Amino acid sequence: MLNALVPRNGYQVTRDLAYGEGPRRVLDLYVPNAPRTGTPLIVFFYGGRWDSGTKDWYPFVAQALATRGYATAIPDYRVYPEVRYPAFLEDGAAAVAWLAAYRRDAGLGAGPIYLMGHSAGAHIAAMLALDARWLDGAGIDRCRTIAGMIGLARSEEHTSELQSRL
Repeated sequence: MLNALVPRNGYQVTRDLAYGEGPRRVLDLYVPNAPRTGTPLIVFFYGGRWDSGTKDWYPFVAQALATRGYATAIPDYRVYPEVRYPAFLEDGAAAVAWLAAYRRDAGLGAGPIYLMGHSAGAHIAAMLALDARWLDGAGIDRCRTIAGMIGLARSEEHTSELQSRL
């Protein structure tokens, strides 16, 4: 329903850009029409208890942000049971590294990158922003590349289930 409520113009979208190997290591990139050099880039990681979800459920996030002047990427990442922790973080770091290199090709220049996520995606964003080993392992200087982090979450009703997967 949310996807029906956001603007469908004011941006261009490129779907299924591969940042790694395999069907779940792709992302969609939403770029505002006529981006300026240094346009901020938001990388949004969706939630889903690390066992479900897809970028295809969240265009409303990218559309809303892109129409306000923020380039927005929504990466898919591998989920359980295909992988276990910390593969979710490794995929997130690979997506950010790929985007940091690709942003010039997309006409965005070297603007700031913000990490954003919902629920399990907020955990991915927080770990990438706060624990240097993930982005450093992907060849990214976290302190020079990441300008900030935004986390969204709901109640802790799934905490015990998430902990059992770690």
